[in-house]
Amino acid sequence: MDDAAAPGDDTILADLERLRAADLPVHGGRTMAYVYDAGLAGLDGLAARAHAAYAGVNGLDMTAFPSVVALENDIVRQAAALLGGGPGTAGTFTSGGTESCLLAVLTAREHAARTRGVTAPEIVLPHTAHAAFHKAAALFGLTPVTVPVDPRTFRADPHATAAALTDRTALVVVSAPSYAHGVVDPVAAVAAAAAERGVLCHVDACIGGWYLGHRRLAGGIAPPPPFDLAVPGVTSLSVDLHKYGYTPKGASVLLFRDAELRRHGWFAHASWPGYPVVNATLQGTKSAGPLAAAWAVLRKVGTAGYTDLARRVHEATGRLVEGVERIEGLRVLGAPDASLVAVAAAEEGIDPFVVADEMRLRGWYLQPQPAYGPSPANVHLTMTAAVAEEALVDELLAELAAAVARARARGPATADPAVAAAAAGLDPAALGPEEVAFALGVAGVGADGALPERMAPVLAVLQALPAPLTERLLPEVVARLYTA
Repeated sequence: MDDAAAPGDDTILADLERLRAADLPVHGGRTMAYVYDAGLAGLDGLAARAHAAYAGVNGLDMTAFPSVVALENDIVRQAAALLGGGPGTAGTFTSGGTESCLLAVLTAREHAARTRGVTAPEIVLPHTAHAAFHKAAALFGLTPVTVPVDPRTFRADPHATAAALTDRTALVVVSAPSYAHGVVDPVAAVAAAAAERGVLCHVDACIGGWYLGHRRLAGGIAPPPPFDLAVPGVTSLSVDLHKYGYTPKGASVLLFRDAELRRHGWFAHASWPGYPVVNATLQGTKSAGPLAAAWAVLRKVGTAGYTDLARRVHEATGRLVEGVERIEGLRVLGAPDASLVAVAAAEEGIDPFVVADEMRLRGWYLQPQPAYGPSPANVHLTMTAAVAEEALVDELLAELAAAVARARARGPATADPAVAAAAAGLDPAALGPEEVAFALGVAGVGADGALPERMAPVLAVLQALPAPLTERLLPEVVARLYTA
């Protein structure tokens, strides 16, 4: 940037507002992935003021900033009380679900090495486990062992999971719920099998834990299946506050059954001439702003408020599922236990990716999910409190029915079979710039990284390619967006 003629504050803020105009809206309930809106007036303002008050506080050294300890302890106590913890439960505030999952895996690796002598650790995962666990395995040197899920319910298979456990298993993971389909895995059965082998068991409740925990407190509606630290054999659990806690981004909690287990994931270093370093997270220096903002929102909404929000989301999700089943050409995958719904086609002429395009062109974002294993291509809807009003759910269903009709008339997006066949013979590791450029051009991605208005053709091509090739190309797509 050129500082010769620095613009005024109003100009800077106007520029930010102009840039934001191209983004998806973060309020109003029509962006049904990535953002979580409580629909409560004043919550954003409170969070912003709390964040500003702590933006300069450095969470690196809690002895210099003891308020960081007080805020984190308070949040961890709330999470533990809600999610089956006891007096010995320990926890860490993190930057988000990915960091919580990374730390759970790192802790398990170190625990397995120190207590069981495991030198070539494995992590056992259902096919539906979040990508964050595969990222953790890649970063920390564990071998992922994936096991199938029930092709009808999409829940983890406890028998297959138990059979996959070996003396090298450092951690087994279950989801509450899994992101793709919103179903809760059989936590009790998997945790019992893990405990029998002396293996740690982590529950990924990042997206649903705060909602499911409070839904359990609401009378007159169905409670979720058992999923938290109260289940025997569960040794850790992650829960994001910036999802159904409706706090600003950068807020998650990783709970452990006790402090002894938690310490295996901490990093300490005194073998240098600088200050002694102790890190409970992957970050060193970090602003306490997200911590303070989360603390303020949790205190403002309170248990009664979250319970009411959970009830509203539960009822709205039920209306959505029932409404989707009435739309000719659509079906819900599995039987969602939480507030996440995957909607697939019920007839050949309907392409879920085209449906997603049609919805986006009319102001609704539904997240496309490519086919994988027994799960066909579908669109993902995350229900939040902001979309829980009956009139808004009805509007969503009407728009969805109209989008299906337009998608049926338009026809599915398809990939050229010859291109897919040729791509199947490529070695992703050996692709050079020219091959990458050609493949991205075939997928509809411009040389400047520009994406087309309709993404269905791009997704159709990527879905038809072998997974290793898709994984090679996706970073190239993103890299083109970040050009100087």
